Amino acid sequence: MDNKKEFKTLLWIIALFGMAFFLPIESTRFNIAIAATFDLVKWYAREHVILCLLPAFFIAGVISVFVSQGSVLRYFGANAKKWLAYTVASVSGTILAVCSCTILPLFSSIHKRGAGLGPAVAFLYSGPAINILAIILTARILGIEMGIARIIGAVVFSVVIGLTMSLIYRKEEKEKKEAQMHIQVPPEKRPMWQTSFHFFVLVLILVFANWGSPSADDTGSAWFYIWSYKWHITAFFGLLLAYSLIKILKIKWFWVLLSAIAIAVSAFLAHTFIADAKLAPLAPMIVAIAALSIITLYDKNEQENREWTFASWNFTKQIMPMLAIGVVTAGFLLGSTHDGQAIAGIIPNEWIQWLVGGNSIFANFFASIIGAFMYFATLTEVPILQGLIAAGMGKGPALALLLAGPSLSLPNMLVIRNVMGTQKTLVYVALVVVMATLSGILYGNI
Repeated sequence: MDNKKEFKTLLWIIALFGMAFFLPIESTRFNIAIAATFDLVKWYAREHVILCLLPAFFIAGVISVFVSQGSVLRYFGANAKKWLAYTVASVSGTILAVCSCTILPLFSSIHKRGAGLGPAVAFLYSGPAINILAIILTARILGIEMGIARIIGAVVFSVVIGLTMSLIYRKEEKEKKEAQMHIQVPPEKRPMWQTSFHFFVLVLILVFANWGSPSADDTGSAWFYIWSYKWHITAFFGLLLAYSLIKILKIKWFWVLLSAIAIAVSAFLAHTFIADAKLAPLAPMIVAIAALSIITLYDKNEQENREWTFASWNFTKQIMPMLAIGVVTAGFLLGSTHDGQAIAGIIPNEWIQWLVGGNSIFANFFASIIGAFMYFATLTEVPILQGLIAAGMGKGPALALLLAGPSLSLPNMLVIRNVMGTQKTLVYVALVVVMATLSGILYGNI
């Protein structure tokens, strides 16, 4: 009998029993934190998983299967030109418009394909940080000065953090560089423009499907007018995806047509019978994902099409459990804030507001820590910060939270640890927090 293993089991049993025995169910704050946890989980499931994460898994699958290893190595590999690798990685967020969780399957995919640590980490940070919609919203609501500071800070962060990680782990990177020099890259199966077309169509579907409503001040503006047709635009890119499936992936047109009809019918029925405008789009998206999975899995002409869906499923299995644990933990500790409402977690919001006032080193550091662990869906950091600034948050800590928050979260950290290990994850998080703190102090004193 393994005494050590049995002792660990005993300790777990004692710990779980102790938690159950002393569960403070009579505490109002504890019950509010539990309510906040379920509220965040429900909101996350309704508004983030189906429209955002599931399409992101398929995009990651495209990188994993259709984007050749040669292309990844050319732009992100250890032997790639640094100026090219970091330029592409640092501005990727302007195209992707994703959050700290949606970037994970894409990061995992290029990391597995042989991307250098520095460019991969720069991509990981910049994806959520340089979201062009978030930059515009920041400038509009928090001021042009904050918007400019955010975009400069995000671009500089991604490059500096990537270069620092590459320097710290230079021995590993040197070994990877030497190994990649001897890789015999097979010829491209199809022209790069075809793979790029297929990839960016999926990205644009993801972007427009998750385009949040403009502020009340924008009602009647051209921006609001374009947004009012977001689902028509998404449907247009859906038609381009159908074209890509037939012409590029060689799936039989009959199956693609049946899928398109099923999606159109589900959209009509959802619009007719689902009163909640936020839930109605979920039905056609579910049908679209199911149809795409079925026609690729049962395609007998191209093995790659089946591999695409299997790769997407593997990313789902790898990432979703850690995200679920992270969302539950973040909701319990920090509460749930969305759609203009806020439910406190076990840590009182008053403490947070008190701790991030002014522009002290501690205030900036604490704002960076809170930003790093708290989960922000795309664009939600701006109204949250607006409320905190109104409550007395200093402009330095506000920028620190903006630079640390969208790119990191507790769910995000748990998944990153699975991809590149505990040590590298801790170094990455520490770099983000330290740089966000320094940027906040500098900005607060300007």
